[in-house]
Amino acid sequence: MSERFHTALPARAALAVSGEDRATFLQGLVSNDATKVDGTHARHAAFLTAQGRFLHEFFMVAIGETIHLDAEAARREDLLRRLKMYKLRAKVTLGPADGLVVAAFWGERAAESFGLPAEPGAAKPVGGGTVYVDPRLAGLGVRALAPADELAGLAAALGFADAAPEDYDRHRLSLAVPDGSRDLPVEHALLLENGFEELGGVDFKKGCYIGQELTARMKYRALVKKRLMAVDIEGPAPAPGTPVTFEGEEAGEMRSAAGTHGLALLRLEAVEKAGAAGAKLVAGEARLAPHKPGWANF
Repeated sequence: MSERFHTALPARAALAVSGEDRATFLQGLVSNDATKVDGTHARHAAFLTAQGRFLHEFFMVAIGETIHLDAEAARREDLLRRLKMYKLRAKVTLGPADGLVVAAFWGERAAESFGLPAEPGAAKPVGGGTVYVDPRLAGLGVRALAPADELAGLAAALGFADAAPEDYDRHRLSLAVPDGSRDLPVEHALLLENGFEELGGVDFKKGCYIGQELTARMKYRALVKKRLMAVDIEGPAPAPGTPVTFEGEEAGEMRSAAGTHGLALLRLEAVEKAGAAGAKLVAGEARLAPHKPGWANF
């Protein structure tokens, strides 16, 4: 049986940012360095409110002379609307890229199959699109943004077995990586509470962008008191938003889950107390055993 899998990701869709000012336009808006995006390098980034709260996340990838944003399909129009608000006199053209689809390839030597190093963000052109190692974590595998017919042939030629988006979601949760607005409530979530620094979504040397002040202050003043953590679930998986408690007191809030794996935003103090007591947290009818993701450094 194949140890490598692929699936289309219909919950994702692309926006195209073209024109000579494409990189500098994005640079002043998003949390990562858009000037480093080219045919061999992709980046993950967020678009924030002026108060530093989460609005959108996306991958920035280059196809020819255009930067494409691999974003949440259901919220693409909102992202496009917000970007257009800042266009002003910038020499950029913004619009949907409906001829391209997003897919994921993961499993044994996935990056090697595409001739890519297993390094986050490593990218290369393929046909009318691009393939790139997930900039958040190499263990997530390779993402592709390309015409649908090209992706199907590529998967078959390289020996990736067909899978479903739900299979990829389980893979993501096994690595405790958040997924856009499913795990980061819009206009509420803070990047550093949700692993964006360790997962390569913030560049603290790039200069100003919308929401930078709060993000930088949280880092340099050590103000992060909650963190997104992996949880092993005993019982029915709690719905996103379910309150998490310890000894009857608020300890956090559940995020996405599948089977026995889930994510929860938890107060570090509560996690420490539960660990010292050898106890578990409670969310609805489930008991949760939290643990720090392997990629985290808190």
